[in-house]
Amino acid sequence: MTGLDFLEFRFLDILDILLVAVLLYYIYKLVKGSAAINIFIGIVIIYLIWKLTQLLQMEMLSSVLGEFIGVGMFALIVVFQQEIRKFLLMVGSTSFGGKNNWFQLSFSNRENKTQNYVDIIVEACKKLGSTKTGALIVIKRNTKLDFVKNTGDDMDIKVNRPIIESIFYKNSTLHDGAIIIEDGRITATRVILPVSNDRDIPLRFGLRHRAAVGISEKTDAVALVVSEETGQISYLKNGEFNIFDDLEKLIDQIKEDLS
Repeated sequence: MTGLDFLEFRFLDILDILLVAVLLYYIYKLVKGSAAINIFIGIVIIYLIWKLTQLLQMEMLSSVLGEFIGVGMFALIVVFQQEIRKFLLMVGSTSFGGKNNWFQLSFSNRENKTQNYVDIIVEACKKLGSTKTGALIVIKRNTKLDFVKNTGDDMDIKVNRPIIESIFYKNSTLHDGAIIIEDGRITATRVILPVSNDRDIPLRFGLRHRAAVGISEKTDAVALVVSEETGQISYLKNGEFNIFDDLEKLIDQIKEDLS
């Protein structure tokens, strides 16, 4: 092997490891905070043990683990169908020629973006909850939401508390449906969201909650729902309900999820 071949092999080897690391990172981001994270960690551990047994030439254990991983791939498609869907949506909605290209998606530091609007949104929800005014707010993360924005009315206005409260005011013509927030701006109102058919959703939750579950199942967006009956604020991510009595913790959680 010449020195040039050795350098080329080392470069491709490093590139291979880097691409696998990026893939695992985004899979982790998709399942973080859900029950699937434990399954994901378990799969990674089993895979590493399998590779170790191959390296140590432990043929019997390596064979057993290899069969388990081979058959288990089909089961993973069923277990992770929502996460796989979100990953494909994220890749498919990426514009390679525009400002949201894959390079920026992978390596931009979104944590540097100002997220003060999260405080405003939660404060507005608190005010709406005190008057038992129903509300449904969807906040974009990576997946584009054009397919639902097209069902509502276009808007382009910076997030502020009076605007959110006026939109969901009971006599407002805009209060039906959801609003979409992207990068601190309200970009659509009266949006019709896909309703989840999950039979495990408690009967006390109405169409707003089912719509929030639906959009968080089909995309990586997060949603806030203010109950018209109780004034309670629900936070939905990955199709799961999260109830926060402490609004400061809710704000911190949303900021973490958007980072």
